[in-house]
Amino acid sequence: MKFDDVKKLHQKKYRAQFGYYLVEGEHLVLELQKAIKQDAELSNITLYITEEYQDWAKPLFSQSSLVVLNKKQMAQLSDTKSPQGIIACVPLPKAAKLQQTNLRGERCIYLHEVQDPGNLGTILRTLAWFGDFRLLLSPNSVDPFNSKVVRASMGAIFHVPIELEVELDELQTRFKRFAYLDMQGKHIKSPEFSDYQCYLFGNEARGVPREALSACAADAFTITGSGKIDSLNLASAVNICVYQLSV
Repeated sequence: MKFDDVKKLHQKKYRAQFGYYLVEGEHLVLELQKAIKQDAELSNITLYITEEYQDWAKPLFSQSSLVVLNKKQMAQLSDTKSPQGIIACVPLPKAAKLQQTNLRGERCIYLHEVQDPGNLGTILRTLAWFGDFRLLLSPNSVDPFNSKVVRASMGAIFHVPIELEVELDELQTRFKRFAYLDMQGKHIKSPEFSDYQCYLFGNEARGVPREALSACAADAFTITGSGKIDSLNLASAVNICVYQLSV
């Protein structure tokens, strides 16, 4: 891929066009190197580095294409104010892989029109930490492969199966039972909370549309708090639920 095309990967339309996204920084690139051992599709990367990283990168990525950039070029490619000097161009997961049938024992977390990159990155970290979770994203959700989400995920983006553009009405053809959060629901510590295949979480401001919850015959659960405030951050709510499902 030409250098000028790689610079365009900060935009979603070009990520879709070229089939790649960018991973920046030493920590994320190390996480990528670990993930390559488990997923051969990730190995088709190009690593862009400054001279300072040549000795570090060559033994770790001996099978990958390495391109040495000067600091001005790295600054053009970077999405941060102070580039570390290492960026990987990584293939997007194939659509066929994203739409594979969920595995036995795997639970699905569905996010409806989530907008905050930090929330999505944090949720990915939690799902990767506990494992056996698949993330489903509705249309009009933040792109999980944009740089802010990738950084916030701290490498979890490589370890969580993600499906994009999943419509709410599609879910009923895949799952029989749904759960969601509501102030009037049963406590998530109820034994039956773990009996569902798909857990629905809504947009940070609007939640999941009521008509969709009715169509899915979704059951309501709640995270009991002190009552001093009326809502939890989306990522916090998902994280608490995932923890409860994993204990």
